Amino acid sequence: QVQLVESGGGLVQAGGALRLSCAASGITFSIEDMAWYRQGPGKQREQVASIRSGGRKNYLGSVAGRFTISRDGASNTWTLQMNSLKPDDTAIYYCNVAYWDSTEARFQNYWGQGTQVTVSS
Repeated sequence: QVQLVESGGGLVQAGGALRLSCAASGITFSIEDMAWYRQGPGKQREQVASIRSGGRKNYLGSVAGRFTISRDGASNTWTLQMNSLKPDDTAIYYCNVAYWDSTEARFQNYWGQGTQVTVSS
């Protein structure tokens, strides 16, 4: 079965940095999109960053210039480098993957288990 395992969360002071990693297994199709989402206290889940198979990247406006998403297609892993962290970045971060399933003629979408990121002021 498809499984996503993420790691790298923790507690850091404002201005610090963390790197999150996600590894996907059990996917037999070419991955089209890898992404990171987060959900902070009392907030809705939002997309933080994504990267397409062709390399195009998108970032949430509040993290642009501070966060960097990258991928290793050969091993189906991707990371989120988070620099200059702020207290507002505190949230549970989830990795996400999407791909075209030709056998069912639809996109498939899977999520990691979530990892806590806490930024103190």
